[in-house]
Amino acid sequence: MKCNVGGIDRVLRIAVGLVLVGLTASNVVGLWGWIGIVPLATGLFKFCPLYPMLGINSCGAGCGGGGCCK
Repeated sequence: MKCNVGGIDRVLRIAVGLVLVGLTASNVVGLWGWIGIVPLATGLFKFCPLYPMLGINSCGAGCGGGGCCK
């Protein structure tokens, strides 16, 4: 599994995931908020399964398709 989520993309995914899960846990939003687990996990694991299908890599040009995993 090559990394394809890097930098700002990763930070935003983790932040959005934490906010959604937090709002759901505190009953501010409904059960749909648990979807925040998806961006949280993709940010933590630095891999988004949709990115290869779409040909996207947010690690940057110098990444080489997985070099940002270090």
